[in-house]
Amino acid sequence: MKTRGELKAEARELLAGNWGKAILLNIIPILGSLVVGIIIALLAVVLAFLVQSGAFSGGETSLTETTSNGAANSGGQLFSGLIMALITTGIAYTTLDWLRTKNNDFSPVRGMFSIFSRKYFVPVLVLYILQAIFTFLWSLLFVIPGIIKGYSYSQTYYIYKDVNQKGEANNLNYLDYITLSRELMNGHKFEMFVLQLSFIGWWLLVSVTFGIAAIWVYPYYQTTMSAYYKNLAGDKFINYRG
Repeated sequence: MKTRGELKAEARELLAGNWGKAILLNIIPILGSLVVGIIIALLAVVLAFLVQSGAFSGGETSLTETTSNGAANSGGQLFSGLIMALITTGIAYTTLDWLRTKNNDFSPVRGMFSIFSRKYFVPVLVLYILQAIFTFLWSLLFVIPGIIKGYSYSQTYYIYKDVNQKGEANNLNYLDYITLSRELMNGHKFEMFVLQLSFIGWWLLVSVTFGIAAIWVYPYYQTTMSAYYKNLAGDKFINYRG
């Protein structure tokens, strides 16, 4: 298994001379970061203005209205989170293929939306729901178990892609993919946590630039995460039949 530095070097090597294609492939998460950055900046300006002008009032909001708005916001967040997860998975799949073949002759837009196909959409959706349920249930035991299980399940989508690469029949059900991810991550959860933590400086840069730095940081991060799976799993799950 490569070190953190070697994984990042592999990502930078792939991205060198290909930043335009990588940015286009990751454009939706990048735009999401930019929108959040702009909103935060505007809120900061408005809040500063209100504080300075003493414009806060004691208006009251009914409990019914608050509950209704909260439910609507939660529903919207769940839906947007699902769509973003599907798009991010498509980006991860395309990046993994790119890392393995070194062939940059692909459509970034098609790659980004590759999950929205007959081959992947329903399976990835089911895997997303199952992981969300299991992580939530573990989180009921306090937050930490849920986080740990999140790392255990983190390679599920990649494993599904490898196993079903040729579309041939296998003996696995959806729960088996989660189990395979859990087994693959045995002894590696903290390793992945530290790898992600090593990007904290870059994410702080994204914050202080109100999302602008995400143009470069997000492709770098995503490529490194795909490189992590490639080096951890190797060819173990390609054409795996159970």
